[in-house]
Amino acid sequence: MKTPFAQVLSVSLVMFVGSSATIARGGDTAGVGETAKAEIPAAKVFQSDHQLVVGGRTVSYTATAGTMLMKDDTGKPVALFGYTAYVEKGIDPAKRPILFAYNGGPGSASVWLHMGILGPQRVVVTDAGFTPPGPFERVANDSSILDEADLVMIDPVGTGFSKPVGEAEGEDFWGVDQDIKSVSAFITRYVTENGRWASPKYLLGESYGGMRSGGVAYRLLTTHNLALNGVILVSPFMDFVAGAAGLQVDLPYVLFFSAYAATAWYHDVVPDKPDDLLAFLAEAELFAETEYATALFKGNALPQAERERVLAGMTRFTGIDEEYWDRANLRVDESHFSKELLRRRKETAGRIDSRFKGESINLLAERFTYDPFDSAVGPAFAAAFNDYYRADLGVEMEQEYVVSGELWKKWDETHDQPDGGAWGKVPFANTAIDLAYAMVQNPNMRVLVDQGYFDLATPFGVTDYVIDHMKLSPELQKNIEIEYYEAGHMMYIHPPSMAKFKETLANFIE
Repeated sequence: MKTPFAQVLSVSLVMFVGSSATIARGGDTAGVGETAKAEIPAAKVFQSDHQLVVGGRTVSYTATAGTMLMKDDTGKPVALFGYTAYVEKGIDPAKRPILFAYNGGPGSASVWLHMGILGPQRVVVTDAGFTPPGPFERVANDSSILDEADLVMIDPVGTGFSKPVGEAEGEDFWGVDQDIKSVSAFITRYVTENGRWASPKYLLGESYGGMRSGGVAYRLLTTHNLALNGVILVSPFMDFVAGAAGLQVDLPYVLFFSAYAATAWYHDVVPDKPDDLLAFLAEAELFAETEYATALFKGNALPQAERERVLAGMTRFTGIDEEYWDRANLRVDESHFSKELLRRRKETAGRIDSRFKGESINLLAERFTYDPFDSAVGPAFAAAFNDYYRADLGVEMEQEYVVSGELWKKWDETHDQPDGGAWGKVPFANTAIDLAYAMVQNPNMRVLVDQGYFDLATPFGVTDYVIDHMKLSPELQKNIEIEYYEAGHMMYIHPPSMAKFKETLANFIE
């Protein structure tokens, strides 16, 4: 997230459905010249029928995978927008819930949620370890949400098969507000074209998908008059300042500390490690909120005796030497922490899921060379999804399915916040504010938060802080439910957490 850029185009969407029952393809280039027509790729849609036994019953559904052509307000094509929809057959759509889901990044396709927990197929990976090399296995997903709701997996522009077309450029979609506008437009158009206005409607976003969801929930309501029944935030990143350690701001260091303690506990580097994780984390949080936060607030005015007490406490909860914490001036981000925690073992802890670990490539390095979690499970997800998409859903695309780009390097992090006031666009986004505004104006909308303890990308201390600081009445605060998992960012790869995730989500939708 480095470089601001031009404002996003206001977009609307058009879905094309051909005559074939199996594969429907089409394109609409009305309003543009013959030369432009040849340059605009046609939208492609692939349909197929399937069955899945889940939740104790057989679900017969139609899978629709492909792209929609997006147009701006003048009718010019601006992007092909990738998605995969699963709709149960023979059910009144007005009574059937529909769930729109996406991952984050920014720059991540929806493959993780798709093949990890929500979709009809699930990739088999090794929990907290490296998955063996291929052939990678995928199985029918008995934890899919399809027994409770129809599902639309969304790949924002720059991910999956989604890409700008015509005169549009990626920068027109790569920013907090640009992304919110385009995804909101896609959802609205899908609802309209598929007759789902009467359906109970839900959003589910993981990681940066939390930032997206806060803004989309508000924009759907205030711009498109589309009221959601619920929003599910999975390991959400919503507040740039609170959630980014490494800035010259003390708050994130305090909020990350309890996740550091959880990671140290898991890897047995805590001195005199207690058996009770939750009791240990409660002590770590109390230390962070009182002694540690107070010390950081004092800065250079911190008395030496107090500094030494705090250093001793930091070592007690993390196992990292006082001397290291002292040299770091009491502040390390998650990359420094993960390298230092297991340095004596010549290993590095994971960031996305800190239960994972791998051999260190550079024993002198202070920052990640790689995240062991990504290397442990990433190839299996990519292989299983590409095989499933082509073999089972019949998707034929010439281009590569982009699993994870580096759009965050080009991302415009400014945000037109509802309470921005004289600022206009604030320099660093916090869409928990947008979500609170949406909850006030739609007081029947509920929010579910799923959060893992071993997550250094979006630590549970940050999530708690962001939720606790939403400007909501005590009555509206009751609309928020938080579930914690003894797992990481993608808690659903941990078998006990997978079962809990499905049960919690199903109960929320029911």
